[in-house]
Amino acid sequence: MNKDEIKVLLPHRQPMLLVEEMTMVGEAAHGQYTVRGDEWFLQGHFPGNPVVPGVVLCEMMGQTCAILIGEQLKGKTPFFTGMNKVKFRRSARPGDVLTMVATIQRHNGPFYFTAGQVLVAGQMIAQGEFSFALIPNEEAAAT
Repeated sequence: MNKDEIKVLLPHRQPMLLVEEMTMVGEAAHGQYTVRGDEWFLQGHFPGNPVVPGVVLCEMMGQTCAILIGEQLKGKTPFFTGMNKVKFRRSARPGDVLTMVATIQRHNGPFYFTAGQVLVAGQMIAQGEFSFALIPNEEAAAT
């Protein structure tokens, strides 16, 4: 799935669309993002030592999890309702190709409970559990 196909599912747009490619491997979604070095979130984080902020890594995992929800996401906005057991093992830096791996653990009505990881060269650098509520777009715009 390329960026245009991802945009059909996700409501995110530049500069907050943080998944460039997507593939399915069994029940897992594999998203990809290459850290170029000129991203807005690297400006000032940190001067002379650019590191992708942990909250941005969480957003990347969250977007990959949301894409995994697929067709149920159309016409809805995925809002984070929780993050649990988030851990950062190493930094992501310019030049790194990030692979986000997401799985759905369970869902109950509009609530989805997922797990995500970020890997660089096959090594896990971040992980966490994420929950979402899928809110119809017309309701999301009113809040």
